[in-house]
Amino acid sequence: MDIVGLIIQLVSGAVGGNIAGAILKKFSLGPLWNSVLGILGGGLGGYLLSLLGVAGAGGGGVDATSIVKDIAGGGVGGGCCWPSSA
Repeated sequence: MDIVGLIIQLVSGAVGGNIAGAILKKFSLGPLWNSVLGILGGGLGGYLLSLLGVAGAGGGGVDATSIVKDIAGGGVGGGCCWPSSA
């Protein structure tokens, strides 16, 4: 995984965590902690999806396909790692 893909996954994870916090207002931890958990989930989700060959499979380049896969992996990971059952 290259650094650009990792940054994209972390940023999209933070966005995904904040979207999850906005949707599930009862469980929201505030913008800071939603972002922190989203970043953790985005990094972990992007990593796991890259192991499965789903995200970041574009050969490490910065093309549209790799960027979209990194955004999807980070956003989904950020939203899923968010503590909706807290």
